[in-house]
Amino acid sequence: FNRWEAAQRLAVNRALAAIRGDGEILLDGAFLDAMRGILRHPMLDAAFKELVLTLPAETYIAEQLEVVDPQRVHAVRESMREQIATALQADWAWAYDAHKDSGAYRPDPVSSGRRALAGLALTHLCIAARDSGDTVWPGKAYQRFKDASNMTDRFNALSALVVSGQELARPALEKFHAMFKDEALVLDKWFALQAGAPDRGGNVLPVVKQLMQHPDFNVRNPNRARSVIFSYCSANPGAFHRPDAAGYVFWADRVMELDAINPQVAARLA
Repeated sequence: FNRWEAAQRLAVNRALAAIRGDGEILLDGAFLDAMRGILRHPMLDAAFKELVLTLPAETYIAEQLEVVDPQRVHAVRESMREQIATALQADWAWAYDAHKDSGAYRPDPVSSGRRALAGLALTHLCIAARDSGDTVWPGKAYQRFKDASNMTDRFNALSALVVSGQELARPALEKFHAMFKDEALVLDKWFALQAGAPDRGGNVLPVVKQLMQHPDFNVRNPNRARSVIFSYCSANPGAFHRPDAAGYVFWADRVMELDAINPQVAARLA
């Protein structure tokens, strides 16, 4: 716990300094070396590494601020993630190759931890590839998505492509929908992934509006409504708190729309 708590504090302190300053952040070598030390540590288990190497959430960072600019918080955290992805690229590649599972699915804690760390590594490798223009790791992620023997690995690969904004995310999303269009709970995850994706220049709200026109979206279905509307309004602050207030207009319209159908869901959204 102390090791995890220290890592969180180090990350939060750097994020807060940048947010309160000019919004620019350059991670220092000591912090990056500490993260690399965790990733490569031979005595720590994979599940713990995945927890330590996941940056504090935007909502948690915002809670430490008296005046919150959600867009700046989002930009700083994304910049931190990109720098960790790029500086530790060789280490992430090692982590992915060492922890990806090619055998039969096993539900035990050790295997679960290995899947989690491999998924985190793949996400960072796709983020680093986006910045460098490399096509190898997005291609590997897409291949992993197609070949995965279990939902966790398949969804981790899909998430890596979506979160990093890779072009291969589109065919992967289409393929995932075709595979699981009759599985309601899985489709909820598919919708939520897109509505909760990192915002790049205000690109998420148009996607959310498009998802609401999807044949499989039904605002009368509470789980489906939550998977899109709540994932955007409640769980994606960087995308929701737009300077043009379009996120707030969308939210208000959805509260009124839901109130006519399901007041309890509308109350939760309000």
